[in-house]
Amino acid sequence: MPMDEDLNPIDIPPQEEKQALRTEQELSPVQPVPVTRKKNGIGAWKMLATVISAAFIVATLFTIWSPISLVSQSLEERMAAALGVEGLPEEAPAIVEATLDPLVANRIGIVVGHQGNDSGAVCPDGLTEVEINSRIATYVQQRLIGLGYEVILLDEFDDRLIDFRGILLISLHADSCEYINDTATGFKVAAALSESKFEDSEKLISCISQRYTEKTGMTFHYQSVTTDMTYYHAFDEINPQTTAAIIETGFMNLDRQMLTDKAELLAEGVVAGLVCYLNNEQLQSPQPTPTNP
Repeated sequence: MPMDEDLNPIDIPPQEEKQALRTEQELSPVQPVPVTRKKNGIGAWKMLATVISAAFIVATLFTIWSPISLVSQSLEERMAAALGVEGLPEEAPAIVEATLDPLVANRIGIVVGHQGNDSGAVCPDGLTEVEINSRIATYVQQRLIGLGYEVILLDEFDDRLIDFRGILLISLHADSCEYINDTATGFKVAAALSESKFEDSEKLISCISQRYTEKTGMTFHYQSVTTDMTYYHAFDEINPQTTAAIIETGFMNLDRQMLTDKAELLAEGVVAGLVCYLNNEQLQSPQPTPTNP
């Protein structure tokens, strides 16, 4: 039957209107309801915390992995500056305090030059450098033991030199038996130089050169210090925290009498230099030391 055009919607019975509405909703596609998330600072803070934690872990691993020679004071200062930090915490321990085992803090190594390897320099009459080195080293050892130090005698290429740990290491040698010129007399000394031990090495050289001169009357023949001394093999073998030096106690030609007859006196000169360093004794202002004419 055709619908009356004048029929008002309010005339539709309520029950039928509700049923029609439900039917229309069931047939219509379901539209997703948009979900609105509240924005806050929690995500940003979590990201920042993650970055800081990662940086801390990387810094810690770098510290553990790095050789001790890479964490010298100057390097620490450069790293602090690069990170925009004013400085390291006051409680940060010094390198030596953190790495030097108390059990070896009283240990001194003495390398007997050429011993266990060859004879060293040889004079026409058969006198060898290793004989001179051994005699002086024995006297040095006896005096240092008397002062309460643990002293170890080492061969030239002793396996114990690898990562040797101690408060000091000194290698004893003598110079050539050939006549060079009238100025080829006196002693020479050089030390292991590194960024972390530079000041200690300078102090050790100064102590040995001044005290050895005072005890023996011999002069520092600094003009003839060679690369064999400054790049002495043991310097690269021992632990970086062990201060080390090499000394040529005299020339086997012009200083032969001192080397053979005054070995005990030369040993006193070496010990005086080492004790000067160990006790941090005051020294005169360094002056150029001329060789004997």
